[in-house]
Amino acid sequence: MSKLTHIDDKGDPVMVDVSGKEETVRTAEASGVIRITSAMVEAIEGDAVKKGDVLTIAKLAGVMAVKKTPEIIPLCHPLLISGAKLSARLDRKNCEIHFTARVSSTGPTGVEMEALSAVSAACLTAYDMLKALDKGMEIGEIKLLSKTGGKSGDYVLKEMK
Repeated sequence: MSKLTHIDDKGDPVMVDVSGKEETVRTAEASGVIRITSAMVEAIEGDAVKKGDVLTIAKLAGVMAVKKTPEIIPLCHPLLISGAKLSARLDRKNCEIHFTARVSSTGPTGVEMEALSAVSAACLTAYDMLKALDKGMEIGEIKLLSKTGGKSGDYVLKEMK
């Protein structure tokens, strides 16, 4: 078994020292889905959600989550984020909201966790804003779609079957 990167010789957790790693441009894209009811779709489209504009506020929550990722993920490095953008698509036919996050930085470590945190927070915010209508929503399919930069190179999700 290979040596664990986040555990020292005494078994204590440590943040990996990335000071010797080359700084490269890093990007990551992640997505997530929340399944809602048709009544919720109508409420969103009709600006009838009492807490406000669900898609805009959820996207804002996602951007905020990018900046807070090291506070909620143990041993995650605080990063200087160059850019973070969330998109939201309301799928009326399937009663779903699809969130996608794209995060970028130049540094010694990647931004995958920041992109995943962003879509998670966006989904949770949509849930919070819509729960008065029905609590039976389902959040799922949170996944890393792609990443660039760093020693391990580029990655693009191969759809699982």
